[in-house]
Amino acid sequence: MRILVAGATGAVGLQLVPQLIAAGHSVVGTTRTAAKVELIRRMGAEPAIADGLDAPAIRAAVIAAKPEIIIDQMTDLAAVTDLRHFDRAFATTNKLRTEGTDFLLAAAREAGVRRFIAQSFCGWTYGRGGEEIKTEADALDSDPPEELRRTLQAIQHLEDAVISSASPEGIILRYGSFYGPDTGMLSRAMIDQVRRRRVPLIGGGGGRWSFIHVEDAAAATVAAIERGKPGEIYNIVDDEPADVSEWLPALAALLGARPPIRVPAWLGRLFAGEHLVSMMTEVRAGSNAKARRELGWQPAHPSWRQGFAEVASGATAQHAA
Repeated sequence: MRILVAGATGAVGLQLVPQLIAAGHSVVGTTRTAAKVELIRRMGAEPAIADGLDAPAIRAAVIAAKPEIIIDQMTDLAAVTDLRHFDRAFATTNKLRTEGTDFLLAAAREAGVRRFIAQSFCGWTYGRGGEEIKTEADALDSDPPEELRRTLQAIQHLEDAVISSASPEGIILRYGSFYGPDTGMLSRAMIDQVRRRRVPLIGGGGGRWSFIHVEDAAAATVAAIERGKPGEIYNIVDDEPADVSEWLPALAALLGARPPIRVPAWLGRLFAGEHLVSMMTEVRAGSNAKARRELGWQPAHPSWRQGFAEVASGATAQHAA
């Protein structure tokens, strides 16, 4: 099939494009900058330069590509480091989730695209009460901490716009917290912070997180092309959700760092903010049962323990060198 990947050089896009090519698809990948055109070519795809917030450029790229499928992976997360000012850090990504999604959907309708698959998030977004592991049928947080509200509103806009679309038919993939070589939870910035003991364990560390290796996120996206059901949402996470009190010390140990500093919740609120305390102590994880059942997908890295160890060993060897 002819597929356009919007955001082809992001964390998932870099894994997704080669997997699509290997599966026999013809791929056009968009990037905002000419500097990444050659990277897209090396992956085996056709490059198209288009800023996701430039409606005419997005329209032109989609019309020229003539895709049957569009996969929306547009984010701006590479420079996100200051989570104390969360909504400010995610401001551009939130515009991409709102304005960018609307531009891309409008272009898709004009071009006669059949299916539209979009990246969402499965993590702190779920309601913080009830079961510790949530399904796609569970509600998102109705009253998130103030610093998370604009980001959650942007996620809800994206999901509502895509799921309500009949032409093209829309599918949402809620990825867990990413990790992979130099990516997300195991990015160079995160590794450095953990090694310097700048990621404290706040309160009891009872917040439960879901993780996903970027290779597994890409594989689930490929599966959704053929087997995803229109109008459905899928949690794309591994098999082993974990409390912060479990995964953060384990990550530190894998990196050869001292255990994280313990900070009481009241002090965390004072220095980090209510939203980060909530992430450390209250958030809920997601279940991947629906994705396994309906997409015929299973993660190659079923546990963050295995996946973290694999990536951290490479990072430690690189650090030693």
